[in-house]
Amino acid sequence: MFSSDYLNKITYQAVQQSYLSFSLAHKNINTQLRNFFAPAAKPNTQTLNPETLQQLQVRLTKLLEVDWEDARLGIYPQSLLFERPWQDFFFYYPFLWLDMPSIWERITKKQYQQFSPEINLDGYPQYYLQNFHYQTNGYLSHMSANLYDLQVEILFNGMGDAMRRRILAPLKQELEGLKRESGEKMRVLDVGCGTGVTLKLIRAAITSASLFGIDLSPTYLRKANDMLAANSEELPQLLQANAEELPYRDDYFHGVTCVFLFHELPPVVRGKAIAEMFRVMKPGGVLVICDSIQRRDSPEFQTMMNNFPAIFHEPYYQSYIHDDLEQRLHDAGFEQVRTENHFVSKYWVARKKNEI
Repeated sequence: MFSSDYLNKITYQAVQQSYLSFSLAHKNINTQLRNFFAPAAKPNTQTLNPETLQQLQVRLTKLLEVDWEDARLGIYPQSLLFERPWQDFFFYYPFLWLDMPSIWERITKKQYQQFSPEINLDGYPQYYLQNFHYQTNGYLSHMSANLYDLQVEILFNGMGDAMRRRILAPLKQELEGLKRESGEKMRVLDVGCGTGVTLKLIRAAITSASLFGIDLSPTYLRKANDMLAANSEELPQLLQANAEELPYRDDYFHGVTCVFLFHELPPVVRGKAIAEMFRVMKPGGVLVICDSIQRRDSPEFQTMMNNFPAIFHEPYYQSYIHDDLEQRLHDAGFEQVRTENHFVSKYWVARKKNEI
């Protein structure tokens, strides 16, 4: 007789395999249609060799094992592994295809900063006004907000949430230590919170914390507010703000997180964002960053990293994969900086020196 834990693990693996198969099928169909209807939009990329593909499979398998183990250890509930907004995904998936002709045309004409007339562009930094991932209206439309999470899961072959969840173990462990020392209610800020997925995961793992989120996109914040209101009794406090100038007082947060943001920032802005995260963090607080792998510790995936900005409009990615974020963290004043890699993501965990 199989245990319920074993059956849950097999179910989890089967569900993740279905995500993988769906994502690969979508990409294959998209490539064939693009090559037929818009051959000029085909990116200039290199084919991954069998060794690289095998290494990716090894990393993917390891990610699933770590994800399951963290749930088994109680870092977050096992139910979180199976939570997906399927109704949302199935409703908006056709719109993903309807946007493809516009994307192919944008690629062909190299129009990567194109926005509809009704989109208000006032007040945004120039580096933000990009059609990231070639999507229509960048991050400033309601449709973009509705499609984003689906696009991320397809991009990462269904492993987007599994990679996001890797921030939870170090964040939870560090905050539990801080809470024992201070007895305070923990406050956690997610910088670049987007549609609120990371905040939802943090709420499931750290139920008693007060959560905050900032993002530049008002449509993404509305999406986050709707989603989080349906999944939490205590709604996170969300603000439209820039990571370069966080609207909070010094030494306020016990924890700060940032997921999939840094590769979409110019180098100078990365430094400013890190300095601001340090400023608003309490002494002894913890910072956890998740983003793409980098060349320094994943040289075997160099070809894949070169392909990424060609397949998706990511104008700051090449500078990101060479950026020494560990040194930037030290320069800002953080200590105990450590890094991890899971599948195609990299993580930085750092502490602000406790002055007590």
